[in-house]
Amino acid sequence: MEHDDEMRGRVDTGDRLRAVLFDMDGLLIDSERLWLEVEEEVVTWLGGTWGPEHQQRLLGGSLDKAVRYMLDLTGADVPPAEVRRRMLEGMAERLDACVPLMPGAKELLAELRDAGVPAALVSSSHRRLIEPVLDAVGREHFAVTVAGDEVTRTKPDPEPYLTAAARLGAEPRRCVVLEDSPSGLAAAEAAGCVTVAVPSLVPVPPAPGRTVVSSLRELDLSRLAALVA
Repeated sequence: MEHDDEMRGRVDTGDRLRAVLFDMDGLLIDSERLWLEVEEEVVTWLGGTWGPEHQQRLLGGSLDKAVRYMLDLTGADVPPAEVRRRMLEGMAERLDACVPLMPGAKELLAELRDAGVPAALVSSSHRRLIEPVLDAVGREHFAVTVAGDEVTRTKPDPEPYLTAAARLGAEPRRCVVLEDSPSGLAAAEAAGCVTVAVPSLVPVPPAPGRTVVSSLRELDLSRLAALVA
């Protein structure tokens, strides 16, 4: 799955940009509507009600955070492990059936691969949910993948992005991170990466060192490279 040594050799061309790190949900794939369906099903099973306003509180966060929030919201006396299992199974079924890519995602990944610039997938989702996305997008596009259940601390902690950069042998300041949520941007910025926000469910304000665009279609290799100066 990971071809660190091979990609590291291809990337060392003297350019300042060393890697591009992609979030998954809401950035690479249009999955937030799928998560909303799953969350509504699980919360209904718990005896509560759920809507977009609840989902927005969890954007970019971990599965464990979502489970705690649902149990607090409903007051249900259910083991967290059972809620987690239902969430994972519901989302896995949907992704196994269809992975809806965001506009411009495959084109950007192909351009990076053709130029020898490695990409990483860095997600708060568990490995079980990353696998069907890799199958749909193409595993060959990613030199490194980091799942939420493979790190000690998930976003907004910088650990996931620091882990990806270390596996790529790249300085964080020479990595561009593409994110859609404030939580993910906080993680990337704390790691010292250059950030590009592509907001999905919630607006993302401009900030020093942060570029905000409306779609991945607005990005190409030359624009990303220009951000790392």
